[in-house]
Amino acid sequence: MAEILRDIDSIPGERWFPLETSIEDDMKNLWGDWGVCSEVDTLRDCIVRRPGPEIENFDWQAARFLSPIDPELFRAQHDALCQVYRDHGVRVHYIEEQRPDRPNALFCRDLLLMTPEGAIVTRPAMEARRGEERYMAKALADLGVPIIRTICGSATFEGAMGLWIDRHTIVLASGVRTNREGYEMVETELKRMGVTNIIHMQVPYGHAHIDGNLNMASHDVALINAPQVPYDVCDALKKKGIKLLECPSRNEAKITFAINFVAIEPGLIVMPEGNPRSQELLEKNGIKVITVDISEIRKGFGAMHCCTGFLKRG
Repeated sequence: MAEILRDIDSIPGERWFPLETSIEDDMKNLWGDWGVCSEVDTLRDCIVRRPGPEIENFDWQAARFLSPIDPELFRAQHDALCQVYRDHGVRVHYIEEQRPDRPNALFCRDLLLMTPEGAIVTRPAMEARRGEERYMAKALADLGVPIIRTICGSATFEGAMGLWIDRHTIVLASGVRTNREGYEMVETELKRMGVTNIIHMQVPYGHAHIDGNLNMASHDVALINAPQVPYDVCDALKKKGIKLLECPSRNEAKITFAINFVAIEPGLIVMPEGNPRSQELLEKNGIKVITVDISEIRKGFGAMHCCTGFLKRG
């Protein structure tokens, strides 16, 4: 007698198929309208830290400030900067929490590098800054900004070590605030997302970041601290059709932070008050300039570019 086999239904194949889109494709629907690949495209969203308890009664010398500060004036100047952004249609987001022992935390640019795919959360090099990035990460998560990479291990990298030129080009620096491991982590992410022209810049000893020496005022105009920007960087920018304006004053470049401005849109910048020679040079070359008094903030050796994390441009 033949054995009768019971028929068993086969296991069905996969019924769920991947959505074959990139994170850039998904951004608006799933995350929000975020992304940066320019220093000058119209600024839509930024993130800042309004100075809180961390600037009350701190050791200004240990924090590497120039001198003691007036906390209320410090905050008022920061508020005035943020109001300029709002007056020009920029949405200003705040990091609401921060360590009470981190008076430098207002310098948000150092805590992220924004890309077309989302944020790279950094790992500051200096002990006096380490840990601020935790609260940047929390604020980004709360806003719905994708975090595509967190600098980890023994790597160090700060956001002001990257300066976008266009979607495929960035100036990426190494120096005291970014070691080789950190540089290579960021370089790998940028190459993965299609950045094909990474211009390496060695930040000189005695300088912290790119934005004290080089900044974009429009798509084709940059202001530079000529003695401190390597020839290869200048050559690469000139070959892209960018006009390099040389900061005419050493005092304005190093003391009053003329180069540490923020472009609100191509050809319109907000820069620190008290840089008349640089302002005149920029205006003669078609750049509209708004000035803000940040003399108290400058005591922390930073200006508005340092204070401002870009979240959306263009």
